[in-house]
Amino acid sequence: MDSIKSRGRHYISAILLVLVGVWFDQFTKTLAVDHLKGQDPFILFKNVFQFEYLENHGAAFGILQNKQIFFFIIVLIISVFIIWFYLHVPMTKKLLPLRICAIFIFSGAIGNFIDRLKLGYVVDFFYFKLIDFPVFNVADIYVTVGTFILAFLLLFYYKEEDLDRIFHS
Repeated sequence: MDSIKSRGRHYISAILLVLVGVWFDQFTKTLAVDHLKGQDPFILFKNVFQFEYLENHGAAFGILQNKQIFFFIIVLIISVFIIWFYLHVPMTKKLLPLRICAIFIFSGAIGNFIDRLKLGYVVDFFYFKLIDFPVFNVADIYVTVGTFILAFLLLFYYKEEDLDRIFHS
């Protein structure tokens, strides 16, 4: 009975963290629209970093412009997989980082999905001018950091038997 209650608390915590993550992403995008749209970039560090409004109709690095149906299908597939994955990761301290990565990736996917659904594009506003890195947003940070850490953990930290507990349970 306690493990069922504990698992339920973990799921509720995960849902709350996703909601907070998505809210923060949407809040920052609202700030970008209100304060950056139609304005010159807000320069934090000259020729290094600035806030610059951009309506991204594609994916990362501007690829797949105006392919909204494709993005909806991809987000659906990723969301189903992440939910399945989260439900199958054993509730142990050792595997907690995997669950946290899933929360980050899911939050980012949903944050950008909301933009595409509501606006037909994603609002981006962080720009590293020094390296001319593509303009990005908070949801992109969630997905990138979550995916990078997940890949690192899977490749270098967890052993095969750890992953067998997830994929063969």
